[in-house]
Amino acid sequence: MDTIQAVITGAVQGLSEFLPISSSAHIVFSNELYSLITNMPIENSTNQEEIFFSIMVHLATLFAVVIYFFKDLKTIFKGFFNSLKEKNYKDDNFKIVSYIALSTIITGIIGLALKEKIEALIADPKLICIFLFITGLILLGSEKLYKGDKKIDLKKSIIVAIAQGLAVVPGLSRSGLTISSALFCGVNRIEAARFSFLMSIPVIILASLIYPLIELDFSQILSFNLKAIILGSIVSFITGYICIKYFMQLLGKISLKGFGYYCLLASVFVFILFQFVYHQ
Repeated sequence: MDTIQAVITGAVQGLSEFLPISSSAHIVFSNELYSLITNMPIENSTNQEEIFFSIMVHLATLFAVVIYFFKDLKTIFKGFFNSLKEKNYKDDNFKIVSYIALSTIITGIIGLALKEKIEALIADPKLICIFLFITGLILLGSEKLYKGDKKIDLKKSIIVAIAQGLAVVPGLSRSGLTISSALFCGVNRIEAARFSFLMSIPVIILASLIYPLIELDFSQILSFNLKAIILGSIVSFITGYICIKYFMQLLGKISLKGFGYYCLLASVFVFILFQFVYHQ
């Protein structure tokens, strides 16, 4: 694990995990470009050090979202347990926890069904560009139809959960698809983003932490470049927290159109780069 690459990947992970621009696509792009510039081979995703690094940077972004929404999470879970105690199942906090639990199950089912195809996609940056382009179109479409006067309910949470499940495909932004699907359903933009970030917590825990831990050989950890991994994780946490903070503030003032156009332009640029410049 190269220190510079670890820091770059950590920054890309933190910057793109919560913005609607696909962290998986940008990590693949940055790794490919770094490999081409430095003539260093890209680490295989099954490499033990790479697995551990992936766990650490996802853990860092998990801490970022938990810290930012700590007060919300405290209120939600306190209300959830009170509603259980009082058998008040119409309480908003009970509903939001139920919706997040349901979305996690749906995402897990879709993710497992697409697992093998996803692993094949990661090796092809040009194919990922196509999915990033689709993300851009979805963002622009959701803003065009946006009304933003409704709240999350059971039906809308299922639709958002399906979108989150499909977003396991590299290039399809998780936050982009979940926020956009909520906007298509008429949910307020800020509430859509809030629900998207909250529902990301169990998904990051299950998909990015628990599952990789099963494949990790702990006896090899001391042989890893821990300095690079720690630095990359710190950068991922800092950039992730900053992104959440300012993205939530900006959503009340701007639309997702800028991110949509960015995805379109970035996907076309990278596709041309790998099609005609590097992979002749």
